[in-house]
Amino acid sequence: MNLNADNFYARWREKQRAVDALREQNFVPAEKLLQAVWQHQRLRRDQLRTADGRVLRVLHPGFASAEGGPDFRGAVLQFAGEKPVSGDVEIDLQPGGWRAHGHDRNPNFNNVLLHVVWDAGAQVSTSRIENNPGKLERAPKLEPPALPLENFLDASIAELALALENESGLPENLRGQCAAPLRELSAAGLAELLHAAARVRFENKAGAMLARARQGGWEQALWENLFHALGYKHNVWPMQHLAETKSRWTRDADSAFAMQARLLGVSGLLPDDLTRAQKTSDTFLRRAWDVWWRDRDEFSDCALPRSVWKFHGLRPANHPQRRLALAAHWLAAKNLTAKIEDWIAPAKTPADPPNPVRLVESLHKIFQVERDEFWSWHWTFKSARMPKPQPLLGEARVTDLAVNVILPWLWIRAKEGGNEKILREVERRFFIWPAAEDNSVLKLARQRLLGVAAARTLKGAAQQQGLMQIVRDFCEHSNAVCADCRFPELVRSWRVSATAPAT
Repeated sequence: MNLNADNFYARWREKQRAVDALREQNFVPAEKLLQAVWQHQRLRRDQLRTADGRVLRVLHPGFASAEGGPDFRGAVLQFAGEKPVSGDVEIDLQPGGWRAHGHDRNPNFNNVLLHVVWDAGAQVSTSRIENNPGKLERAPKLEPPALPLENFLDASIAELALALENESGLPENLRGQCAAPLRELSAAGLAELLHAAARVRFENKAGAMLARARQGGWEQALWENLFHALGYKHNVWPMQHLAETKSRWTRDADSAFAMQARLLGVSGLLPDDLTRAQKTSDTFLRRAWDVWWRDRDEFSDCALPRSVWKFHGLRPANHPQRRLALAAHWLAAKNLTAKIEDWIAPAKTPADPPNPVRLVESLHKIFQVERDEFWSWHWTFKSARMPKPQPLLGEARVTDLAVNVILPWLWIRAKEGGNEKILREVERRFFIWPAAEDNSVLKLARQRLLGVAAARTLKGAAQQQGLMQIVRDFCEHSNAVCADCRFPELVRSWRVSATAPAT
């Protein structure tokens, strides 16, 4: 081929770019395109300034959020003369979208550090919150600093639209640079990679449990991790405190109700106001207070204030009162550890793999409470009585407990005790355990690593755990943008090694 020959494609391309340049004068991009530009940092990053003239460095653009609230979570930004801060980023076409969309009144947007827009429009405030000397409360939120992307693109918006667009549409481009090499892996190769990452995550969890067991014993390590799991991400630390002081407030509690009243009192979640619209709530609270009233002076030094608990963004079924009521039943039974040990006993015919569905059902039977006189019928203290009883623990949550607490705890105990039989049984169950429901981290991981339009789905909880470990190891530690991440290189090496002939 003669490289100097007339190039039809080149001539067509130049004409198209000229058309795009004319079109671009009045072109307003779609918000999804702005999200893709921010995700991939297609910006002159050394020249960024907010609408009010503040120099800005993007240390990490954050992670695209598929849930309600800001578009990107966990961004790390640095304004000139200030320390780096972590928070959220919201993207709108115009600065006026902040108020028009109700962000100024929505608590989900309290942690937004930067408002990324297409053009600056009218001048906006440089600060979200004003200080009020002499007052404890804060003034209403103002708009965060605005960053007009129009001024800082590293190519024309038309070129970026072409560069970022593909057959799956713009949302697909919110994936990371590793999506393409990951898709080149065979199903077996992807499973092997995810299982290797899952094993790292599993052993890390087990190692942390061992460190705690060496201080407080195996049973204490188990309870602390169970409480940690019941706290979700919102209430991990108050749950952790309760677990650490368990030996104090569990003493002499002779029934599940007494344990529950004690635990609700120590947690600070027992309401002071006994006036309730629902008669059943009022009766329950009065009985609980009769128990806590006698005990509260003894346990006042380890009691928590209600203010440490977070309720916003939680479904009623996940409110801490319900989770603590469930834990009270576990504690009152006094045989949880023995039941878990019986559950992990190897099958009489090890050659037959255990049925995953039955495994979940058998563990669920251990942790589920058949009936609670109050919490089976109420979501919260103030809610109306439900027409049908609701379980305190669903099977989906059992999977979380299994892969994050029960199996790692059993594995490290067996490893420390040299019990190879139990060790292999734990590993076998972990790698066949059914997949859990996607949480926010998993949704991010699927989008970031596999792409939202990926046909292949994750099979089993181990693959989910592996994906989350990869996000932690690479996505959360990359140098701000995907282009600096070495995970795609690892994937390509993995593919080569997987297809290389044995020598």
